[in-house]
Amino acid sequence: MANTQQEHNNGLKLTLAWLFVGIPLAWGVIETLLHSLKLFE
Repeated sequence: MANTQQEHNNGLKLTLAWLFVGIPLAWGVIETLLHSLKLFE
């Protein structure tokens, strides 16, 4: 049972780590695309 709890905690930590990295990364990509569209106007 302890192993299942540890796996759940690891999954939660992994998800939070991906969100911590992914949200700013996605924001940066979107901002870059929006700014690059100005070059084609």
